[in-house]
Amino acid sequence: MAKLKLGLAQGYWGAAPNPNFVEMAQEAERLGYDSVWSAETWGNDAFTPLAWIGAQTSRIKLGTAVVQLSGRTPTSCAMHALTLDMLSNGRLILGLGVSGPQVVEGWYGQPFPKPLARTREYVDIIRQVLAREQRVTNPGPHYPLPYAAADGMGLGKPLKPIVHPLRNNIPIYLGAEGPRNIALSTEIADGWLPLFYNPYDESVYAESLVNAGPDFEIAQMVTVNITDDIEEALLGVKRFLSLYVGGMGAKDTNFHKNLFERMGYAEEAERIQALFFEGKREEAARVIPDELADSLALVGPRERIKERLQAWRDSRVTTLLVATTDKAQLREMAELIL
Repeated sequence: MAKLKLGLAQGYWGAAPNPNFVEMAQEAERLGYDSVWSAETWGNDAFTPLAWIGAQTSRIKLGTAVVQLSGRTPTSCAMHALTLDMLSNGRLILGLGVSGPQVVEGWYGQPFPKPLARTREYVDIIRQVLAREQRVTNPGPHYPLPYAAADGMGLGKPLKPIVHPLRNNIPIYLGAEGPRNIALSTEIADGWLPLFYNPYDESVYAESLVNAGPDFEIAQMVTVNITDDIEEALLGVKRFLSLYVGGMGAKDTNFHKNLFERMGYAEEAERIQALFFEGKREEAARVIPDELADSLALVGPRERIKERLQAWRDSRVTTLLVATTDKAQLREMAELIL
């Protein structure tokens, strides 16, 4: 069995970046972490923080978790990727995701339907750009190159990048929750970024991962809290989980809620969503069962976490992305795993 790798998950900025986000990445590199990951939503982008980190580190891999497809055309995303990969001397891992209809249509002003078909085209175009074997073309229908619709000028010319990519095979991971989207990642990507993963019950993803090859990577973010107060630590995890189930999606279209239902918590998911719509967020968080929150995170005293790490080592996950802003906990995880 391959050794479990460690990554640092830096997540969304919120109102501003964590003031020590570069120092955390530098400490992770010093400790032997394999990667550091930057997220994006309707705020900061994922590439710029990694460029800032990459300029002040030398070895740690730089992952986007995840770049939202609708925020950039495929060729623009490929340009960002090859630029950052070249400047960082080949350290980029390109994590991509479709996001959800509220963000895609509300923030980017793009249509959300056909997410799988859009993803397939998007990745194919990026791979063409990075391969630099021929001029990039795509028949569409989502990203036609050259643009040939009636409202254009009809002067589009197939091109290939002026820059010669440092690597023609930058790893691409897909952020995916739905069964077909996960299965697509095993077909067209090098890895998968789940949102939630239960190492004690991997059955919910088993069918989607049937065609995953031996080198397929699974990088899972996990909340880490080394503390003697397990109850309070679990409550923090529950607040995080309930936000996604109750607040990240429309009433009838919430992919996170759908995942909870597939994991066997349909009744709880319905209750959480109802409480969120009533503005009762704290009550919603407390609906999450202790055992579920505990299985998706690593909380408690150091010895307890050490024991519970075995489930992750035995799982299909290849990299644990530690979600913390505390250097001490970063070091503790390095000691426990590396």
